[in-house]
Amino acid sequence: MDLVITLVTTKLAKRLRIGLLLLVALLLAASCAKRVTRTDADEQIDLSGRWNDTDSRLVAEEMIKDSMSSPWLKRFERENAGRVPVVIVYSVKNRSSEHINTQTFVKNLERAFVNSGVVDVVASQDQRAEIRGERANQQSGFVENPALIGKELGADFVLTGVLNTINDRLQGNEVVFYQVNLELISVQTNRKAWIGEKQIKKLVDRAKTTF
Repeated sequence: MDLVITLVTTKLAKRLRIGLLLLVALLLAASCAKRVTRTDADEQIDLSGRWNDTDSRLVAEEMIKDSMSSPWLKRFERENAGRVPVVIVYSVKNRSSEHINTQTFVKNLERAFVNSGVVDVVASQDQRAEIRGERANQQSGFVENPALIGKELGADFVLTGVLNTINDRLQGNEVVFYQVNLELISVQTNRKAWIGEKQIKKLVDRAKTTF
């Protein structure tokens, strides 16, 4: 009788262990399941503490707004009979410790310039090469109503810049310091018409999760 009870108890304990393991596996699978939620593109979401789309957009808008309020703009209009200056945005060099796609930042700068309504923005070097090729095809007679030659705008100013970071870590905490420097340079004189600087500091708590 005791042997039967022992066998039943052993089988029951084994089944309970298997059931418990299955339950734990299901809970782990549920906790690791991927869930995607659509959000507004302008919503500020900062998961890693690294440079993100919100930083790119806000820095571009603030810096271009600052450049538009600087004396160079009125000086140019005064010296050129009120003509609107033409600007080309060159590349922004990434010298930070992160892999940052600065092309997105360049496009944000172009967008802020265009939306300001007080400067003309011309295409980048790569874009102009493509457009010139299209114009050449039109002039060859392959397209009706070809674009006129000699209407291309030359840039008065070039906007260029650099992005740097400084990282400070201690145990589970990290301070990330971003500094963006932009310069607006006259094409004819190489004179720096405007120098802008924007800084961002983020405190990232990377405390370990305990169970």
